[in-house]
Amino acid sequence: MKTQVWAHRGASAYAPENTLEAFKLAAGQGADGVELDVQLTKDGEMVVAHDEEIDRVSDGSGFVKDYTLAELKILNFNKTHPEYQDVKIPTLREVYEALKPTGMTINVELKTGIFWYKDLEKKVLELTKEMEMEDRVIYSSFNHMSLVRIKELAPDAFCGALQGRNLGNAGYYCRQFGFQAYHPGVKDLTEETVKSCRDNGIQVNVWTVNDMGDLEKMEQWGCDGVITNYPSVCKSWADRRRQNV
Repeated sequence: MKTQVWAHRGASAYAPENTLEAFKLAAGQGADGVELDVQLTKDGEMVVAHDEEIDRVSDGSGFVKDYTLAELKILNFNKTHPEYQDVKIPTLREVYEALKPTGMTINVELKTGIFWYKDLEKKVLELTKEMEMEDRVIYSSFNHMSLVRIKELAPDAFCGALQGRNLGNAGYYCRQFGFQAYHPGVKDLTEETVKSCRDNGIQVNVWTVNDMGDLEKMEQWGCDGVITNYPSVCKSWADRRRQNV
């Protein structure tokens, strides 16, 4: 089995997270896909950012939702990697345009756990359809009602239920809601939960796998994908492993 390697917020160990620089680097490092986070600006534009507040990653402060896109574009989003200069927050459209030629999978996390952005699900689906990338995008969220909304609007959309703590009956749970995947954190995941997903035909994509011991365990358990800050390291390990089998 080939476990897919997805870059967590892009190649975030090497470049500013959730930026075009990080996503392009992940593509260059051979990642099978990327994971990113999407929120809405004050003027309803879809931007890629993890935290609801921009303080940690930029030279600005406050909530994403309180800025217009133009105001956000003035700021420098290089705070996690200051060796990069003049880094701009990307729109989801800009990321799609950059990654469409690569053929990579894109895991779009809807950041509706704290603020339920109005029509975010509809906007993301419309852009994905416009870009003809429906077969490349996975939708995930900790707010599973966002995924229910996605399925209402697009029944064939591929959805993965994000979970912080291990959900023992994850396979049954996801199948009941029509979700095709379970996205657990690596620290609490058990082999029994992976088996539950397998028994119910549910894929398992695990975050954030930055330790090679964890990576080996995830592959042994038969997980479909790992989401990592170090895509080059994980991809190299996985490729060597398969060559020796």
